[in-house]
Amino acid sequence: MIAEAGLAALWLAAALSLLQLFLAFGPAPASGGPAAVRSVAIVQGALTLFAMAMLAMLFTRSDMSVLLVAQNSHSAKPWLYKLAGAWGNHEGSMLLWVTVLGAAGAVLAIFSRRLDERTFTAALGAQGALALGFYAFLLIASNPFARLDPPAAEGRGLNPLLQDPGLIFHPPTLYLGYVGLSVAFSLAVGALITGRVDSALAKAMRPWVLGAWVLLTVGITAGSYWAYYELGWGGWWFWDPVENASLMPWLAATALLHSVNVLAARESLRAWTVMLAMVAFSMSMIGTFLVRSGILTSVHAFAVDPQRGSFILALLAFYIGAAFLLFALRSGKLDEGARFELVSREAALVGNNLLLTVILGIVFVGTLYPLFVEAVTGDKLSVGAPYFNIVAGPLALILALLIGIGPLLNWRRDNGERLKRLAIPALIGATVLAVALFVIPGGGILAKFGLGVAAALALASFLPLLGRKLGRTPLSTWGMVTSHFGIAVALAGMAASELQTKEVLIAARPGDQVSVGPWVIEFRSVTPAAGANWTALEAELRASRGSGVKVLRPQSRFYSDPPTETNEAAIQTVLTGQLYAVLGKPADDGRWQLRLWWKPLVTLIWLGGGLIALGGALALGGRAWRGWRKVRGW
Repeated sequence: MIAEAGLAALWLAAALSLLQLFLAFGPAPASGGPAAVRSVAIVQGALTLFAMAMLAMLFTRSDMSVLLVAQNSHSAKPWLYKLAGAWGNHEGSMLLWVTVLGAAGAVLAIFSRRLDERTFTAALGAQGALALGFYAFLLIASNPFARLDPPAAEGRGLNPLLQDPGLIFHPPTLYLGYVGLSVAFSLAVGALITGRVDSALAKAMRPWVLGAWVLLTVGITAGSYWAYYELGWGGWWFWDPVENASLMPWLAATALLHSVNVLAARESLRAWTVMLAMVAFSMSMIGTFLVRSGILTSVHAFAVDPQRGSFILALLAFYIGAAFLLFALRSGKLDEGARFELVSREAALVGNNLLLTVILGIVFVGTLYPLFVEAVTGDKLSVGAPYFNIVAGPLALILALLIGIGPLLNWRRDNGERLKRLAIPALIGATVLAVALFVIPGGGILAKFGLGVAAALALASFLPLLGRKLGRTPLSTWGMVTSHFGIAVALAGMAASELQTKEVLIAARPGDQVSVGPWVIEFRSVTPAAGANWTALEAELRASRGSGVKVLRPQSRFYSDPPTETNEAAIQTVLTGQLYAVLGKPADDGRWQLRLWWKPLVTLIWLGGGLIALGGALALGGRAWRGWRKVRGW
């Protein structure tokens, strides 16, 4: 009865989302007011959490009478992967999506107190409308609780590429970020309906945008490292369309976060902020369509059924179309807000927004254009790293420079006096650039400029702290400094890895030695190995640099359920970078293929991503602490 209980909870949640929509937008006498809408949203959120818990229980119990469990799990799997299997598939991932959507609406209903009642009620109504469409998709086209009669004797197992602790962490984090933007979307829709786009809206929206942005940053960073060590390609970003599907909402959320801050502080950029809120969630929905429509073949993609894709496409067209139609009808009634001079913090943030929006457009076109061409002509095109790096790379570097300038400017107008502080960071950046251009052989010119910009930004990030009493500096300021410094760190890692990575592909016999970068690698042996649900051939490599010796054990694994071969890279991390080794196929003459990389400072990429997210978390925590103190009267 666990499956039936979960399905019943979904039907009840769908009915409540319809009731929530009616209470928010129905005839006034029939509405119960904000209190009624609030109560319905809370119960709806609780029901979705219950449904997700039921599905997780079915997977952990290996209930093979449920079709989804039989298709995506196996009784011999470790319990961790049984649990992760609940969302490591199409139906389960969509249930997780609507669970986060419902829970977000419940949290909004419980904690939102800053908006006027009409805007708040309209926002909850918009959230209910969003939920209703996705409930319909689950219940009509993608039921996660469908029974299998007769039950399967055993399950097919989880995709081995997904049998990693990253599956526990990465998808839920991204979904929390994606769907967290739904609240910003609903608040924007509610404000357009009531015509109340003001600082109160921005202050209500800001924690949702900031929280979603932090989670997206963590999810993208973790997903990058997961793919880096799991897929054995030695790269940290492949510009895969589904990777881009996670990057696009992040870019839009970054622009929205800065725009919301301007609206909250200065009552400016009203229409722009509302539009960005719609764009950010629209990018989340487009990502959902790409991953679950069946039009992409990717390790990230779950669905292969075009009919489901058509359903999601219809939802996407309806919600995005309706929202932008509302924006077109109402945005003309919004005044522009407080004016500001060309040299001001607002102007720098507008420049930040424009660059982010252009980069978003570049990624959007590069991701969807090949799909459009294939749909129209049948020709297959590939848009890869050269396009994205050449077109978006210079804009990203300009954006990084602007990040160092903006925080030094005053609101509304500035005389530029504090920009003199940038002299030392500019000198250091120019010096690093000169060294990169004339000392580092080869490599791309863009990566060398990246090193210079990273050095300048790393120093400029801390300039807003000058002249302050550090003990009294708000956490939001510390968060800004930390995030901006994290961007510099990540940029340095990207540039150094691009310029200095060494790669060796050889066929070696046990006893052979090969050099890669500063390391000497001795190929010792290949022996059998076994795990809980796999067998493997494991190489032993001894890597020496100076007096120290490191042992690496890359594997070629075989999973029986489902039958799949994978490469498990061996990675040795040291202070200056990572040594990365992959074991390939054996040759007829007793040699083995080995692929080796030395990647200087590559770990700075993920360290920088962590610092960016930490900065957002500090800002979010600081604002929450300040609000709590205000409530307590401290």
